[in-house]
Amino acid sequence: MMELLSTAFSFLYQAGDAFAFLVLAACGLAIIFGMMGVINLAHGEFILCGAYVSTYAIHAGVPFPIAVLMGALAAGVLGMVLERLVVRHLYQRPLDTIVATWGISLIATQGTLIVLGSTIQGTGTPLGSFEFGGYSYSEYRVVLMAVAIGLLVALFALFRYTRFGLLARATIQVPSMSSALGVNTGFMYSLTFGLGAALAGLAGALYAPTMTLVPTMGSTFVVDAFVTVVVGGADIFLGTAPAAAILGVMKAALTSWKGQMFGHIGMLLTVIVVIRVLPNGISGWFLKRRG
Repeated sequence: MMELLSTAFSFLYQAGDAFAFLVLAACGLAIIFGMMGVINLAHGEFILCGAYVSTYAIHAGVPFPIAVLMGALAAGVLGMVLERLVVRHLYQRPLDTIVATWGISLIATQGTLIVLGSTIQGTGTPLGSFEFGGYSYSEYRVVLMAVAIGLLVALFALFRYTRFGLLARATIQVPSMSSALGVNTGFMYSLTFGLGAALAGLAGALYAPTMTLVPTMGSTFVVDAFVTVVVGGADIFLGTAPAAAILGVMKAALTSWKGQMFGHIGMLLTVIVVIRVLPNGISGWFLKRRG
């Protein structure tokens, strides 16, 4: 009986860990790509920014929670600057946006390599570990699961029940009407893009203690983030959350069975099946049933 409970707990832990990673990696992209329609290939570099800023802050003696917020804020400010200087001029030119953000990604990666070197010293994983069924588990990973759930709830409340959420959705859906009603659409675009970048930086800051910090670390997140957003659709709560849950369970099941490589393969195969059955994503299916 204890062995069965240990196996079940191990699976739930792995599924929760995968769910947290997918949610935190994808939330920023769900706003920039899912809501705004901007294919942002520099998403990984916003994650890189958050990870590096928070790590340097921790080395300078800043408490971990404040360092994480500093990493998210730095990525958000950088996102607003890039939106105003580059992305704003390309909203109706998606192919040009892909090229521009890809260029930004290359510049950021190579610039970080030249200025800061091939790696920086990490900080070590916070908290300790606990045991269950003879196996040891990281407490910090459990915290990340809780943060992922809390972030989903906070974003849902932000976009559904606040003035900012109302104006952001109106600006993205009908910019001409919003402008005619007195909304500063340019500022709202900047804030929304900056929020997406800040969430990417938050993911980088949270996962920095668990990873090797190199200039290309953002690529670890990008593929999983894009497939989660594509499967989920434009709605963060109705799309990203169930998509991350489905993909997380599939990845955990196949990883437990055949190893990490099969976990990634199974996740990508699940993406293909879901897109084939639900071309508008999971949130599109939910909204269609509501209608």
